[in-house]
Amino acid sequence: MTRLSTALRGLVTTFAALLAATALPAAAAPATAQARPEPRAPEDFVALRSVDPTIIEEMRYATAHNFVGERVDGYRQPLCILTRPAAEALHRAQTRLLSQGYSLKVYDCYRPQRAVDHFVRWAEDLDDQDMKAEFYPEVDKTRLFADGYIAEKSGHSRGSTMDLTLVRLPARPTRPYHPGQPLVPCFAPQSERFPDNSVDMGTGYDCFDTRSHTLDPRVQGAQRANRLLLKGTLEEAGLVNLPEEWWHFTYKPEPHPDTYFDFPVSAESLAGRR
Repeated sequence: MTRLSTALRGLVTTFAALLAATALPAAAAPATAQARPEPRAPEDFVALRSVDPTIIEEMRYATAHNFVGERVDGYRQPLCILTRPAAEALHRAQTRLLSQGYSLKVYDCYRPQRAVDHFVRWAEDLDDQDMKAEFYPEVDKTRLFADGYIAEKSGHSRGSTMDLTLVRLPARPTRPYHPGQPLVPCFAPQSERFPDNSVDMGTGYDCFDTRSHTLDPRVQGAQRANRLLLKGTLEEAGLVNLPEEWWHFTYKPEPHPDTYFDFPVSAESLAGRR
């Protein structure tokens, strides 16, 4: 009986050693996965400044001044990246606007899928209402998906969509946003809203409100004229406006109409590009 017990203990010890040996590669797998390089931008993506350095860039999602209230995932640098055809369309529009004393200013361009995922997580966290007073003062956060303000996919991730406005030249500097400062509704009069060196479009950027609809009948006078100048100029350059957002335009036909990219917004994503 004792010899049998000794033999059984030996078999158990041997079997445990074999299990430990076979488990080693699995334990090492996560480290290998973490070392996987980041995705890179396709060859037809460029930095907007390499096509037209005169266009002003104020990349809001690389800062804390946005509806989330913090830098958004994937925005490693305040850089506008677009497909080359979209960037060249903006250059054509900018050339025309400069002759009229205006400049384009982009707020957002290519947007990685990880940033869209960040928006979704934020929208699902109903306790996070830190930026409500500015960006969605009259919208219940439970309605953001149903009303179309937040979605699980964005045309920005395809690389040919941008958010932008007009600035009267010479451009004045825009003072920085300081987290925790008092917030004012995005549809308040321009003199009361967060200061932006853009022309008055009737609402601020990323205003979750029907007043942001490009042709909202409540927006008249100089505000409507500014929206129509932006819309008409960009349409002549081959860009199409999203009617629900005066700032949102897409170059058509899109080079990547069915692909949602996830490379980070950084110069490294474009390394080696001319």
